[in-house]
Amino acid sequence: MNLGGQVSNKTKNRKLEEHRMWRVGVDVGGTFTDLFAWEDKSGKQVTAKVLTTKQDRSIAVLEAIEKAGIEIADISHLMHGTTTATNALIERSYPDAAFITTEGFRDTLEIGRQHREHLYDPYQTKPKPIIKRRFRYTVPERTNVRGESERALDISVAHEVAQKIKASGIKSVGIGFINSYASTRHEEQMRDILLEHCPDVHVVLSGETRPVFREHGRFTTTAVRAACMPVMVKYMDDLESRLRQHQFTGKLLILKSSGGVMSAELARLHPEDMLESGPAGGVAYAAYLCELSGFDKILHTDVGGTSFDVSIVEHGKGLITRDHELEWEVPIVVPMLDIHSVGSGGGSIGWVDPGGSLRVGPKSAGSEPGPVCYGRGGVQPTITDANLLLGRLEPTLGGKFDLDIEAADKAMTQLAKEIGLSPLETAEGMIRIGCEYMAQAVKKILVARGRDPRDFVFASFGGAGALHACIVAKSMNIPKVIVPPYAGVASAFGATAMNLRQDLERFYYSPVKEADLGKINEMLAELETKAKAVLREQGIDDDNDIELIRTAQMRYVGQSYEVDTPIPAGALTAECLPSIEHAFHAAHKQEFGVSSDDFAPAFVSFGVTAIGRMDSPPPVDLINATEGDAVKTVRDVYFDGQWTQCKVYDGEALGTKHKIQGPAIIEYEHACTVMPPNTHAHVNAMGALVIDIEK
Repeated sequence: MNLGGQVSNKTKNRKLEEHRMWRVGVDVGGTFTDLFAWEDKSGKQVTAKVLTTKQDRSIAVLEAIEKAGIEIADISHLMHGTTTATNALIERSYPDAAFITTEGFRDTLEIGRQHREHLYDPYQTKPKPIIKRRFRYTVPERTNVRGESERALDISVAHEVAQKIKASGIKSVGIGFINSYASTRHEEQMRDILLEHCPDVHVVLSGETRPVFREHGRFTTTAVRAACMPVMVKYMDDLESRLRQHQFTGKLLILKSSGGVMSAELARLHPEDMLESGPAGGVAYAAYLCELSGFDKILHTDVGGTSFDVSIVEHGKGLITRDHELEWEVPIVVPMLDIHSVGSGGGSIGWVDPGGSLRVGPKSAGSEPGPVCYGRGGVQPTITDANLLLGRLEPTLGGKFDLDIEAADKAMTQLAKEIGLSPLETAEGMIRIGCEYMAQAVKKILVARGRDPRDFVFASFGGAGALHACIVAKSMNIPKVIVPPYAGVASAFGATAMNLRQDLERFYYSPVKEADLGKINEMLAELETKAKAVLREQGIDDDNDIELIRTAQMRYVGQSYEVDTPIPAGALTAECLPSIEHAFHAAHKQEFGVSSDDFAPAFVSFGVTAIGRMDSPPPVDLINATEGDAVKTVRDVYFDGQWTQCKVYDGEALGTKHKIQGPAIIEYEHACTVMPPNTHAHVNAMGALVIDIEK
């Protein structure tokens, strides 16, 4: 390129810098790709929803931006939640990867922890291993729990393994040695030898991925990272290439499973941090709701076309777990938001099992072919078809999409004949069954974390969420439902409310009374320095914009599981230990219902979370329309075996003066709320619809 061209580009970039104003959140789901964006100076807010392009999900990202009417060159921040890594793992649709481990541990990935998913099922099978056995290699070596080398790495065998990997053509390798959480020296030696033979291969070390004990979780997480890295590198390269073709010069940030965002450069190297990337945006919106609505305990739920996601948000923060399982016996040991998902969404298909019972899901019609009423080739009735036949969905979705009610009725009639019910009874039965699956997911996560559902507000997100929220909440005795503004694109909204986040952890085991505080303080200082450095690399220049949070993984001596315990800032002294022990007892009682003064607490590992604060979305402008302005029409809706006349409201026209008595339908641009009989609602100061469920 000549000098004149370079000057021209610099001038062009300066002009783009002056006009970059939009902060855009995009969530790529299994059925829809959602967008929410706001403009820095004016606070203008726009949304868009398009069908996900499964063959290349980056295409739908650009389609959503175009539909929202935003020039890509005018985007300063693009926050992107994606299920690409998760889908690649579930479908095992990634290039073959290799794994190198200590001699004798070749099958640790496959053997797992000897747990049984179904205790009395003799025919159950384990999921396919992340890495095929023929690509799992071993080398003689041994590091003990103190990080000392008891048996040096066998260099000759290491070279032989490297040559085999080169001959196989594999481009991604995980290295996981026993006790490498205590010292990565042998793993680093193996990496250097491998790169001598295969300089272009991606190499992942378990001691760097997650330096924690229990080799199965560490090995599995390393294998996941190695397997997904080529997939995510290609996805990020394709997306950035498409964006650059449209003069994008802003920051591309990717949602992390732990509830923050990271740069695209970091995301390429850490695909294991994106396994709950999409739903994490919804949790961020729920945390935002805690701050603005005054509700301290929110149950975040999100119903899309394919799945139902649920998680707990308390005091403005989502609960974190280190026990997430991608599949049974496939643990991921990085900090992740505790999100539980089931296959129950708007596209969930109704079917009859061999015993003649009506079932719903987990198979979904997705975006291709989609529900029958979409007219894209679907032939099996879905939850969306059921809602349409029951009058709960308007047949044109506000003029955006013509739904084929005749095709939906034909498909539902065929299903109804198989079980001997009428089409309407079958449709209502599908809704009840689907909602019960959702209620069981809610129950599972609340009971597992020792929470009482009556203490929570049920926050309904997703395009199909508010259609079912009141039914699910009533089933769980949750007295109040909140449907916030932009609920239909909640995960995309939440993406724009997220901060940069970096989570680091290091193993250190000791009973609290015997802990070496000097060593712990040195460890915490190193973790904090490293975490802040990572945030600075991603553009956080001012230390005042960085918040540091310390935690310890703690347990009673002799236990085999841990709980997160907050650790105070500053140098830890002996005077701090009683308060840390008290915090551990309280956390243990909250999670498990009991605590003990008879057993000594112990530290297992220490973690540091660094938050780089970013701007939050501007508040929603309320219209405060009159009663007449908000009512769009009156429509017959099917409830409890009979048709009932219901007022249909324009959700965007509702204001704080409105009081709504169920049964009623509230239609938004990207979502629809169903209020069954015995409910009433009002709009609060932030523009959220708050529904009270009568007992």
